[in-house]
Amino acid sequence: MVLEAEVISQQSLPKHVAIIMDGNGRWAQARRRPRAFGHKKGVDSVRSAVQFCSKLGIESLTLFAFSSENWRRPEDEVSTLMELFIYVLSKEVKKLHKNNVKLTIIGDLSRFPDSLQKRVHEAQTLTQDNTGLNLNIAANYGGRWDITQAAQHLAKQVAAGELQPSDITEDALTEQMTMADQANLDLLIRTGGDFRISNFLLWQAAYAELYFTDTLWPDFDEQAFSEAIACYVSRERRFGCTGEQIKQLLAEKDATS
Repeated sequence: MVLEAEVISQQSLPKHVAIIMDGNGRWAQARRRPRAFGHKKGVDSVRSAVQFCSKLGIESLTLFAFSSENWRRPEDEVSTLMELFIYVLSKEVKKLHKNNVKLTIIGDLSRFPDSLQKRVHEAQTLTQDNTGLNLNIAANYGGRWDITQAAQHLAKQVAAGELQPSDITEDALTEQMTMADQANLDLLIRTGGDFRISNFLLWQAAYAELYFTDTLWPDFDEQAFSEAIACYVSRERRFGCTGEQIKQLLAEKDATS
């Protein structure tokens, strides 16, 4: 059964969901098609995920489109991914804008062609004032890169005398991370059957719930997403506390509301 929004309270839903979209190539190979066919088919699942999150009122959706390690893939596959990225930015951004979705590309874009960087800038500028779903696309992104660039920003402030080393706290580092202005990551989903997070959102995932599924990304439809959300809702999130402490806290909140 597809998860209905009214079945659970808005407070119990994750505010920020991230997905490692794995399995496009294997999906295509199982059908004796080129890997590129799987990547193109995966775009349909992206549309479905965006629509699903918008419908549920989830604040942010972050999708791992291209990791910093993906440059090691065959040259023709990387080229196809770049072409597909440009195509999607060209064809989908107007739809996102129409649906009040704010698009942000996170990652080191300096390695991408100028034409792609231009498309990214145009897409982000068009949607920057939208107030609906925050859609973050991680491209040439790595969790270690994210932490490194945050540390470099703070180091420059120390070198300029604007900051003391003792001022470098977890909060200060968090403020320099990508998506620092958005809700904390609540749920990290990986499709495709592997049980690792592959250098994705290492800092942000510190207290996120992890959900792994054998479903390949092109088959990750609303039903599959519903199951992931339902699993999240059923879990007890303790953040280092005991279950009894959490229950007591909830009881106190209920008594004062």
